[in-house]
Amino acid sequence: MSTSGVLVLAATPLGNPGDATARLREALATCDVIAAEDTRRLRRLARDLSVTLTAEVISLHDAVEASRVARLIEALHQGSRVLVVSDAGMPLVSDPGYRIVRACLDEGIHVTVLPGPSAVLAALVVSGLPVDRFCFEGFLPRRGGERRRRIADLAAESRTMVFFEAPHRIQDTLRDLVDGFGPDRSAALCRELTKTYEEVRRGTLGELHAGIGEPRGEITLVVGGLESPPRSGDAQDWAAEVEYLISAGSDRREAISTVAERCGVHRREVYDAVVQAKHKHAAPSPGSAAPTSVDGK
Repeated sequence: MSTSGVLVLAATPLGNPGDATARLREALATCDVIAAEDTRRLRRLARDLSVTLTAEVISLHDAVEASRVARLIEALHQGSRVLVVSDAGMPLVSDPGYRIVRACLDEGIHVTVLPGPSAVLAALVVSGLPVDRFCFEGFLPRRGGERRRRIADLAAESRTMVFFEAPHRIQDTLRDLVDGFGPDRSAALCRELTKTYEEVRRGTLGELHAGIGEPRGEITLVVGGLESPPRSGDAQDWAAEVEYLISAGSDRREAISTVAERCGVHRREVYDAVVQAKHKHAAPSPGSAAPTSVDGK
């Protein structure tokens, strides 16, 4: 269904109003409806930006998001320009907004974005950790057992990981990360980004856990991925090592995996080395008779 309305997703400052874009200011002043995660923070932001709100302002926090969708879709079908903002940063990223975006796309309503501040990217680029490949994990589970299981699932992740965490849970989260990833994994804890008391602590997980204390404010945690050991040996060495492990009692699959991890190579490379070594040993010498099969054919 076509419509003249449009849904606008807008990033808001993480803390410093000076980071607001000109397009955000214009949208706040001209949109017909503003759906805000926290209406009080929205009005405070408008005051800081000297913007007079003329739009209808409604709340869009987690508890009410599902019940707001029909109302917002109706406004959009009537031609309204609806602005969605979260407390800080980009909406939908560990914040409300996905349901209304999905509903708009299903209804054929145009959705656009006003880019701007993002705690994920801000923390990533100041962390000092590799940024060529990364993944965003949001908030880890609140329950200890579930959190530890999720961390165990991520232990072999090679990309830099970005997490959000609440200040009252950061001690437990760092402790579980130390247990799951080891104390020597590089990390950076970013607190109150862009605000007056911005703080970035860099070090190992063990160091961050030991010195965390009782922090306040918004926290974004960046953790380095698992580093592969440097490659060692060649195909002949890998095949010989697999043969040794098999002779010591390992099955072939287990032996190949062990050698791959030990030598910093892909399992497929070790497997290919084993196959090549087997064929080499089985190949007849030049001029010799072809081997006879067990049934004489």
